[in-house]
Amino acid sequence: MPQQNRILAPGPTPRTFIAPSGERLTPPPGWSLLAPGDAALTRRVKAMGPTWTVQEKKGRKLFSRGVWAPAAWIESVRADLVVERADPAHARRKVQDAVRRERVQVAYELSFEESVHTFLAFDARYDDIATRVARLVANHATPVGSGTVARTKRIPIEERAEAAVIAWMRHQTTAYDGMEIPRVKGMRREVRRMLADRSRRLLDHYRRGIVVDAATCPLQRALRVLSPTTPATTPPTTPATTTATTTATTTAGA
Repeated sequence: MPQQNRILAPGPTPRTFIAPSGERLTPPPGWSLLAPGDAALTRRVKAMGPTWTVQEKKGRKLFSRGVWAPAAWIESVRADLVVERADPAHARRKVQDAVRRERVQVAYELSFEESVHTFLAFDARYDDIATRVARLVANHATPVGSGTVARTKRIPIEERAEAAVIAWMRHQTTAYDGMEIPRVKGMRREVRRMLADRSRRLLDHYRRGIVVDAATCPLQRALRVLSPTTPATTPPTTPATTTATTTATTTAGA
């Protein structure tokens, strides 16, 4: 049993764990818990041989409850790290790594904001609104550790941008956060799909350059709250767009 890596769930007691098969396990003699929090220590201990990783699922998220491994391994690696981290060269590397990560993060934020702006593809008359929405979405979605779709690398950045916009609009331009959704399988997914369709229809008005009533448009209402420094305005009505005004305003206020 100790000769293989395992991913376990917490059991009824601090030293009891549940395997995927349902089997209850207890750590071998001489094993200790390495609490989460020191990534380098955890990584090196796990590299030394078989360990037990304890994870607890809450909703859709997995939370680490630490790693069980031979106590001698944990103490040996911890002592080595103390020596390494006392070396001035280690501090210099930490600073260099932090600068590099910050540079990469800033570049990604700019790239993601540009991808969001490209996805929005608003008519030129609404480019200022597109710029503000792109900035707000990027600011929300790109922070490290945010857990948003923008942080995944499993899909292209164009798809991340689209998903981030729709998610942002769901929370900022609809009543989703206050909805009481029945606990019926698939119901929340269906509500989100319906709201996504509504958001896409609203975005389409801006792409087509249709006149939108700034007073009732949920997107512009959100911008007035989140980005009030540059108030959005309704472009002058022209003969080419007058017939579409009523439809656009009705849909935007939905």
